Formats: sequence, C-alpha cells, structure tokens
Amino acid sequence: MQAFSHDGYIIDQDAFTDYEYRTIRASRNGCGPIAVYNIRHALGRDTDFRELLAEMDGLHAAHRPGPTSMKAMRAYLARHLPEMTEHTGREAAFEAARRSRMGILRYSEERIPHFVSFLRQGDGGCRFFNVNDGLEDYVCSMEMFFQDHVGTGQYVSVFTLE
Repeated sequence: MQAFSHDGYIIDQDAFTDYEYRTIRASRNGCGPIAVYNIRHALGRDTDFRELLAEMDGLHAAHRPGPTSMKAMRAYLARHLPEMTEHTGREAAFEAARRSRMGILRYSEERIPHFVSFLRQGDGGCRFFNVNDGLEDYVCSMEMFFQDHVGTGQYVSVFTLE
C-alpha cells in the first residue's frame, strides 16, 4: 500500500489507519480531506495532512463518526480555496468537470458517498486520485469516469477551478 504518488499526491486512503478523522480511522472516511489535500498540492499550497484533518473535523457540528459533510467541505473550501466553484446535479457537474483544469467530485458509488480529486492532463484526459482499490492513481476521460463511477439519478456535485 502506497500512500503517496511519486509526485506527492495522496492516492490511497487505506494507508491512513494511524490518522483519526471524525472519531474513526481516516482510512475509513478520509476521502474528503484527501481530495482537498490533493488540490492544495496541485496549487502549490501544501499543508500538513494531520492539521487538515483536524481543521475539517472541527467544521462538523458534532464530533462523531461519519463522512465529510458537504457543509464542512464548503466551509473549508471557502476559507482556503475560495476560487473553487460548486456545480450541483449530474449534468451540471459533468459539464463543469469536463471543462475544468482540476476539481473535487462528490458522488456515491455503491451507495457510499465519496470525494475524488482530479487534474486535467495535457492530452485532455484526467488523473483521478483515491477512486477505489486498484484505481488509486487513475487516468481516463471525464466521460469514462462518469460512465463507470457516477450513476444516474444520484446526488452529484463538483468543485472546480476553470
């Protein structure tokens, strides 16, 4: 299990069993902070991952187990990455993600909410981080990602940098 890619992105949340987030191991629910960490890294705004976890944890109304809430994600991004724009709904999220240079997608896979960061590549494809086991550092088109991972009829949101 490799926590970081060769160029410094977090690619596998399973490696963070020694980190706590929302009263449980970050390996179980750390996808939100991981996605934020990766966007900060891409922008050259590196931060200590433990500090990021603690700050995002503090943005939740209650200190209890659970995934990163959209309210906490919005608050963190407003404070640290205010240039990101949110787009909600599957079609709006897809169009915004397809045009953006980087972003954070929120969708559900197998009924489990998940945050994934992505970066646009020179060939027009996207590099996705921490998608799931076997797809920790994954490159494909945005169209293929939505087709394979983002089901229809579900809540989808994306925070993008154009």
